[in-house]
Amino acid sequence: QVQLVESGGGLVQPGGSLRLSCVTSGSIFSIEAMAWYRQAPGKERELVARIRASGNTNYADSVKGRFTISSDKAKNTMYLQMNDLKPEDTAVYYCTSRRLGELYWGQGTQVTVSS
Repeated sequence: QVQLVESGGGLVQPGGSLRLSCVTSGSIFSIEAMAWYRQAPGKERELVARIRASGNTNYADSVKGRFTISSDKAKNTMYLQMNDLKPEDTAVYYCTSRRLGELYWGQGTQVTVSS
């Protein structure tokens, strides 16, 4: 089992920045990849960014150049630095971890971009 706890969401004005954190605990060995997903009201959940155990990353086209995913293995923490936020980035952001074929989810953190 893997437990994931997100933090860092909130209300920010357009053009602002936020950094989300995801602390991992439990059976953290053999984690293959971690990722951030988001779900806006009335929309399907979508992949925002992924980081693999190798360090390779990939991003949704809508966030490329604005968001950066990273991890600190010593702290068992993954981050999502979000810059130049837009109203369309408003969503609940979820941290995920894939381990031995299982996908684990955090509880989500709300990000609202509004003036």
